[in-house]
Amino acid sequence: MEGHLGVVSGTGVAMIMISRLMNGDIGGHVRRAMQHFPFQDAVRRVLDTYYVARPNSAKPHYKRPSMWTLKPSRALNELTVIANFTEVFLAKEGHKNPVGINLLEKIQLPTMASLYGAMLAGVNIVIMGAGIPVQVPGICEKLVDHQEVSYRLDVQGADRNDDYRIHFNPKEVFPGVAEKVGPLTRPRFLPIVSSVVLAKALLKRATGRIDGFIIEAPTAGGHNAPPRGKVQRNETGEPVYGDKDRIDLNEIKSLGLPFWLAGGYDSPEKLKEALDAGAAGIQVGTAFAYCSESGMDETLKEKVVQGVLDGKVTVRTDPLVSPTGFPFKVVQLEGTLSDPAVYQQRPRLCDIGMLRQLYKQENGTIGFRCAAEPEDDYIAKGGKAEDTIGKNCLCNSLSACAGFPQKRKDGYVEPPVITAGNALVDIPKFIKPGAKSYSAKDVHDYLRG
Repeated sequence: MEGHLGVVSGTGVAMIMISRLMNGDIGGHVRRAMQHFPFQDAVRRVLDTYYVARPNSAKPHYKRPSMWTLKPSRALNELTVIANFTEVFLAKEGHKNPVGINLLEKIQLPTMASLYGAMLAGVNIVIMGAGIPVQVPGICEKLVDHQEVSYRLDVQGADRNDDYRIHFNPKEVFPGVAEKVGPLTRPRFLPIVSSVVLAKALLKRATGRIDGFIIEAPTAGGHNAPPRGKVQRNETGEPVYGDKDRIDLNEIKSLGLPFWLAGGYDSPEKLKEALDAGAAGIQVGTAFAYCSESGMDETLKEKVVQGVLDGKVTVRTDPLVSPTGFPFKVVQLEGTLSDPAVYQQRPRLCDIGMLRQLYKQENGTIGFRCAAEPEDDYIAKGGKAEDTIGKNCLCNSLSACAGFPQKRKDGYVEPPVITAGNALVDIPKFIKPGAKSYSAKDVHDYLRG
């Protein structure tokens, strides 16, 4: 609404959408967006399965869709497409400014359906990190004309000649879509990179056009790229980033594409520094994650903001917590999974499976395992016991952070994990004297000051 690019998350958004529906779709926003989806029979199937008009619990037991496999059901594809359509549609309401969607290369199975749903809603930009997304530009170009696409999957233990793929055919999931909708608009594609080497590899190997780069420092929230070279840790066990992790912006500039800098650039001084270095602008995440319009659980948000104001909240780069093996920024807050007592009490299980690892079994078929699932299950699937140490189910804990904690049938409620960049401690600069919260406009006003 302020004239800048807004970015929504496509990661796990189907889980968020059906949770909203099971909570009664407060305000009717999800159903309003669904009314604009071109295939209302698919919408009715989703509503019949998940919508609860009068929920009887503030913390319900949420239904879960089937986990992703190499051959997902039509229902799962429909749900994923509609969820991404809905999220982008709602973000684009009331203005004509661009909207982007963020996806993770580490989560490959839902990617094509997610992209297609976002494109049906007119998404302008796709941003993707946590890996090397060389296949995505070409997939977007084919989805413009509703063509069948496939995604070559990363499979642990696979041979060089193995070719494991998931397929997505829009015309099978939504018969008649090409005639009813017509050609879509190809979004610009901006991969997130943490090195010049990675940027050059993407330009060389990508299946289609790359339109620019997000250059992300390890101070950014969420997942971080691991340090390059030999991994060292400081006295608190956090990975140490050094000279090899600094990016030569002159080399990035020489690639001839626009780039944006991310990770600690949330000030007018850092914005000017970025522009002076040749950047097209900056990407800011943490400041908006804790503003009043953010979708984070309100109680958690208030606790974090108050904790920052009191000087009691810190952010830790946890090298173990994510099943992906990537470092992950965790806000240290009592009562969340950063609290060792809360972590120890949580029963391990995997019932969402977004971050499961694909591996080649002895018979050549694909298996699924997650380092955050029960240790015995993981080891029985060929995983190493040491890989389970400190791992957490980010699928469930981040859903709880968004305000939709799963309530187990035995009464156990999933606790949240909260992420933020190192800039979290600086959010008081957005808060007016006497206030305890701030708006997205406050952030924009500050950055443009």
